[in-house]
Amino acid sequence: MTRNAVTYLDHSASAPLLPDAQSAMVEAFAIPGNPSSVHENGRKLRAIIEEARDHVALLCGTARGRVVFTGSATESLTHAIWGLARSQKINRILVGAGEHMAVIRAVETAGVPFDFIPLHTNGLLNLAALERQLGEADAAGERVLAAVQQVNNETSVVQPIDEIGNLMYDSEHYLLVDGAQGAGKVEFYFDPSRADFYSVSAHKIGGPAGVGALILKPRVDDVRLIPGGGQEQGRRGGTESAALIAGFGVAAAQATENFAQMPQGLVEKAEKGLKGLFPHIEIFGAEAPRSGFSSSFALPGIKNNISMIQYDLAHIALSAGSACSSGKVSRSHVLDAMQIDPALADCALRLSVGWSSTEADIEAFLSASAQIAEKFKGDDRARA
Repeated sequence: MTRNAVTYLDHSASAPLLPDAQSAMVEAFAIPGNPSSVHENGRKLRAIIEEARDHVALLCGTARGRVVFTGSATESLTHAIWGLARSQKINRILVGAGEHMAVIRAVETAGVPFDFIPLHTNGLLNLAALERQLGEADAAGERVLAAVQQVNNETSVVQPIDEIGNLMYDSEHYLLVDGAQGAGKVEFYFDPSRADFYSVSAHKIGGPAGVGALILKPRVDDVRLIPGGGQEQGRRGGTESAALIAGFGVAAAQATENFAQMPQGLVEKAEKGLKGLFPHIEIFGAEAPRSGFSSSFALPGIKNNISMIQYDLAHIALSAGSACSSGKVSRSHVLDAMQIDPALADCALRLSVGWSSTEADIEAFLSASAQIAEKFKGDDRARA
């Protein structure tokens, strides 16, 4: 008996592995050795890593020497946050209220006072509040780290990184930009930006899970999280996984080469179809700039734990928000920060597309959505 194929619309959680990335990984896995060794195999592995570094640097708009490979974007973010806190370079952290929990948890445990930067109801950071917070820090003689997302992982709202940078221009403050959902999807050049740190993740763009990178400016070269044995120019200890990095490099190269050819219009088609099926649908962040690669929406009256089951039965892979909550379907702190009514937030779902997505995927999603609309038409059971 053949199982029905899954229509995968959860790229923001993890994109399918690119075939070329998988091939590069298999080739690297076949070479035994340590990339720090001076023998032939070690040199081959080192060459693989350095080629991947070039590709990641090009993707992020920086020089190869600014790229530090890590075990994940979460590690990269923690490297920046804890590293600055432990080196006593900062007195306070300002963190966006809708940041990924990887950032919020690192901030909460850094041992430094912190404040949240509030969101507007459209999902954009309140820049007037941030300007006020920076002014208060200046008046108190505090040096701060501002930690903000490039693209929100739930709503896909694109934050005004250039405007944030302008608020911090010619100051001693630091800026960390979480680029996990932005790299390869939203144009960004690290070197001319005001950002001191930029974190990226391989598996969001078709590379393997278990590898990421931290891009950093020279003034934070001495910030460390894992000292180790001197790998990654002494910035991040631990033997590098040449195979995972090889896959990352291929994904970065393809994201750079195919930037303009990434799926266009699929999210818009999905949202248009949903509006026809659910007249009272809510699309979060619709009035703000969005990446075009995901949509956070609510089917009013149908709680997401109910709708998720219905989509799963139809072999449609979606999520109820961030996939980093131990598999739980729980209310979104992002929507709470946007002051969305809790009853509506309980109905929120996220659809996200990427390199493997097609028109047929959206048609399958809308077909399943039509069945859900018919099933729950005038039905109060989903509201319980």
